[in-house]
Amino acid sequence: MNLIDLTIAQLKRAAAIKEQIEELNKELRSILSGPAQSVGAPAKKPTMSAAVKKKIAVAQKARWAKLRGAKPATLSAKPAATVKKKAFSSATRAKLSAKLKAYWAAKNAGKK
Repeated sequence: MNLIDLTIAQLKRAAAIKEQIEELNKELRSILSGPAQSVGAPAKKPTMSAAVKKKIAVAQKARWAKLRGAKPATLSAKPAATVKKKAFSSATRAKLSAKLKAYWAAKNAGKK
């Protein structure tokens, strides 16, 4: 049946039935789970005020400034010596290469 075809009395009766159903659902929820909650409005999350956000931002900037303030003396001085990479000799590199080639050749031969 189409909503356009309904009479005013039928629409009023449908609205009354819907309200009764909602009241019964609310009562059932209160019996099963405790206090009834409205379904239509979800709970709002608490938000921070602009003043609190500004306080947090100022405190964070102060922490960063304090951190940076302690380091410029060490940064402006001579930079720390970088750890030198250990280089393999060409003979060691050739041995490792030969071992790896043999390993992969054996591994690939097992697959075939």
